[in-house]
Amino acid sequence: MFREAIERQDMDAVDDLLADDVVFLSPVAFTPYPGKAITSAILRTVVEVFEDFRYVRQLRDGDQEAYVFTATVDGLEITGCDFLTLDEDGKIVEFMVMTRPLKASQALAAAMTERFPQIEAAARAASS
Repeated sequence: MFREAIERQDMDAVDDLLADDVVFLSPVAFTPYPGKAITSAILRTVVEVFEDFRYVRQLRDGDQEAYVFTATVDGLEITGCDFLTLDEDGKIVEFMVMTRPLKASQALAAAMTERFPQIEAAARAASS
């Protein structure tokens, strides 16, 4: 369900899969981002930042899911993994992303930092 929504870039469907108290753990920021509004805003922006995004592997173990992906950021190839923890209702309560290599991760960090004021504004608007 999650994979299909992301691959269709159906961010409303992704939002429906996020628990209200979801926590987003960024590959480039130390501090976790708690809440559906900020997680949704981050994911909506990442969809714009990544080019040629595709999942190449999916793993599941009980309430844990992992999705390995490849994409391009600022002309650099990036590989990453979305690690999801689901609650008893199947909602995502933790969304952790890890990426490599360093140079591509730094390009991702720069692109997201540039857009972070818009991310925060979108999260505030969604929360009100």
